[in-house]
Amino acid sequence: MDRSVDLATELSRLSPRRGSFPWPNHEYVRGWGVFGLPFDSGHVLALRVFPENDFAPYSTVWHRTPNGSWSIFADAPRLDVACPRYYGPACRVTSLTHIELKWLGPMSLQITMRSPRLDWKVEATETPLLRILNRISPSLPLWTWKADVLVHAREFMAKSLLDMGSIRMRGMMPSGHIGTLMPERMYFIESSTATLDDVSLGRPTHLNEPPVIGNVTLPCRGVLAVGQAAWKILDPGEYQRTRAETE
Repeated sequence: MDRSVDLATELSRLSPRRGSFPWPNHEYVRGWGVFGLPFDSGHVLALRVFPENDFAPYSTVWHRTPNGSWSIFADAPRLDVACPRYYGPACRVTSLTHIELKWLGPMSLQITMRSPRLDWKVEATETPLLRILNRISPSLPLWTWKADVLVHAREFMAKSLLDMGSIRMRGMMPSGHIGTLMPERMYFIESSTATLDDVSLGRPTHLNEPPVIGNVTLPCRGVLAVGQAAWKILDPGEYQRTRAETE
């Protein structure tokens, strides 16, 4: 573990904020999470923590069973302002629950959930290559995420340099929204334990093919990411109503 990085202090201090994205006609989220973490049992977990977005702060836990069935559990005011807004149509289950985050060290996190019962610990690390990329990426201007060629270059680097598999950072969500995922910094997760309803999910592993939810790919290896994402507003009337209702 790299003691020079203190994600615990940085990420626990993020303040809830309702904002708007600089690109016209886009909604967004900003925060951090476990991009994806496959286990040798065939299960996959993911975490999203977005204190800043258009509607209300929320956190979600994603779970994929070995047979490919997805569920998303949200600690949010309502499901349609959290991850199910974009990924719900690809899920067997979406439900509200209580999610608790507890930092155990500068790079060590415990995630617990009430229903279903989850106890999940992750340990993140920054490799020398990630350290270089993590210094460069946040300084790149936002317009570099608009050009397809630059998005594809990032996808190529994720596959060829970081061994994350053929992930796509832009595409159509299961909901129909066209979105762009914009990680600014990434950290590998090599160590993790998790029990779901008292059943161990095994050890972290590296998959040959990326997990897929709808048409959206997640990394082949465990990754914690800090950054943001933006989606073109699908229904302006619905967007304005939802924003007003969550004022």
